[in-house]
Amino acid sequence: MQQFVEGQNRRAELAEALGFRLGGGRGKVLFQLHDGPATLSELAEANGVDAPYATLIVDKLEAQGLVERRPHPDDRRRKLVTLTSAGLDAVATADAILRRPPAAINRLRPDDVERLVGLLTRLSDAAATAPDYDDPSAEPDSGVVAHRQ
Repeated sequence: MQQFVEGQNRRAELAEALGFRLGGGRGKVLFQLHDGPATLSELAEANGVDAPYATLIVDKLEAQGLVERRPHPDDRRRKLVTLTSAGLDAVATADAILRRPPAAINRLRPDDVERLVGLLTRLSDAAATAPDYDDPSAEPDSGVVAHRQ
């Protein structure tokens, strides 16, 4: 599975289509801002980074013309970061590339695709309810057995 997932990496395609790489947290921030403006502190918290690093991310996006800072309507000391029209276009382009299924999926029979969707849905649901193993109080499920076919 890891080989398949790594083989579907779309970083180069994204970089070519957008004219820049989305690394360093820039892609996450762009997608978060698609939901609406945010303050630097909100972006820092949402991405698990400190405020100075969030500022660096926004500075880079701003230099590329993808975001702009505007005064906060309730607090003039704070700024809201919002997407520009170029930022909205970049998010739409990236979203279209990332949502397109890998070509190998299109080569599967319809019943295989249906089974795959079912399995991926079950995996996603299981991951959403899995214990956090970084939490010392969480105990692994000893009833799970890994196997290969």
